[in-house]
Amino acid sequence: MVFGRTFYSRILSNLRYNLGNDIQFYSVFPPTYIKPIYKKDEQELIYKSPKINQLIHAPIKPATNFETCSEFHDIIVRKFTNFIMRKGKRQLAKKILDETFENIKIIKLNEYYNTSPEYRENIILDPKTVLHHAIKNCTPILELRKIRRGGINYQVPIPINETRAQFLSMNWLIKTAQEKGNTEKISDMLAKEIIDAAKNQGRVIKKKQELHKLCEANRAYAHYRWL
Repeated sequence: MVFGRTFYSRILSNLRYNLGNDIQFYSVFPPTYIKPIYKKDEQELIYKSPKINQLIHAPIKPATNFETCSEFHDIIVRKFTNFIMRKGKRQLAKKILDETFENIKIIKLNEYYNTSPEYRENIILDPKTVLHHAIKNCTPILELRKIRRGGINYQVPIPINETRAQFLSMNWLIKTAQEKGNTEKISDMLAKEIIDAAKNQGRVIKKKQELHKLCEANRAYAHYRWL
């Protein structure tokens, strides 16, 4: 039996209607298109390097709506805000992060003025920089993944990519700050956890170290990753 074009178009439209909540049909660019460079400082470095000769005639993807050259735009802060956000309440997430940055600033200023002058230059006062250091210190390089071989589930250590590692780092900071429940504000606890992680100490750093210890203990199963 041969079906006409109208039949297949109806099936496709019904499929898009049924899966519209789960799948978003975006335009797909060929792999030859490169990502846009929208930061002014990065553009200046590109113009000074010989790489500019390769990018003059290269096809470039359009920038998304959140990619901007504003000096107040920070990719890490935007991602961290998205991880804090629950049920689409972005304004509440921004408020929590602003209060967290305010608490970090207050704590770091108290530390600055209570420290002798010769050691003050080592204290970072910018809350965004403190957040960057905290996320970097909490980022793991391995994780355990359950792999079934011969009817037995093994915890196999595998390396993780940068996106997954950054997600785990941010998620650990937020989840650890939420463990106190309603005893303290989330912004107060989050500020303390970020400052501790920036100093390479605290509960989140301990969680990362415990994960690496488990990966080290299960290194004998690492070869199951390729079987």
